[in-house]
Amino acid sequence: MALYAFALEVGSVRDRVREPMAGEFRLQWWRDIIEAGGEAGQGSPVAEGLLAAMAAHDLPSQPLLDLLDARIFDLYDDPMPSRNDLEGYCGETSSTIFQLAALILDPAAARGTADLSGHAGCAHAIAALASSLPRQLARGQCFIPLDILAAVGTGPQALVERSDADAATRAVAAFAALGHEHLEAFRQQARTMPVQLRPAFLPVAMTKVYLDKVTARPDTALAGIAGVSPLRRHWRLLRHAMRGWT
Repeated sequence: MALYAFALEVGSVRDRVREPMAGEFRLQWWRDIIEAGGEAGQGSPVAEGLLAAMAAHDLPSQPLLDLLDARIFDLYDDPMPSRNDLEGYCGETSSTIFQLAALILDPAAARGTADLSGHAGCAHAIAALASSLPRQLARGQCFIPLDILAAVGTGPQALVERSDADAATRAVAAFAALGHEHLEAFRQQARTMPVQLRPAFLPVAMTKVYLDKVTARPDTALAGIAGVSPLRRHWRLLRHAMRGWT
């Protein structure tokens, strides 16, 4: 829970600051806390919990520092250069959390899950980004990579301004297809996932639902995606918790 709270805290910095520099100060505070270790996080329940978890489970600090570096991208409106850059961003921000959660559950079994965590993180992050396109575009931000935008005949400015609806629909569909690609790679590998690691990857259970919604109606994704009922969400989580991805 401390690990997830940390991920939520640093992942929402952009939404809680008015200027990028203020966001960089917040991320630097976290970097100082993690590098100092010990009792450096006193006064912050999330920081105290994270440091305690790191100590109790011998979690490496470098992946968390890399995550903080990657989150600097969130604070600005620079375009995502390429698919490779997007996958790197997803790997450092989302895949890292899956990998560390697996280490907490079973360090021995988690050593062979780097590729699994990589695909899980990319699929999960792309689904989240595709589901939040209206909020991103409203603040002038676009996470769909430039090479994908170019391939469908548009660019980030046109997407932000929504000046070409047809091209925007093609871009969103291509973005969702990339998420599906990583999800399928994850599902193939997850069939042999050790049962004890299954809880770490349960967030991926909802990924297909949101990617399917975007794929079915990419034209409406720019206006917002309907949520999922609590009953459906809990049912999918329960099913994957019991059966995995067989």
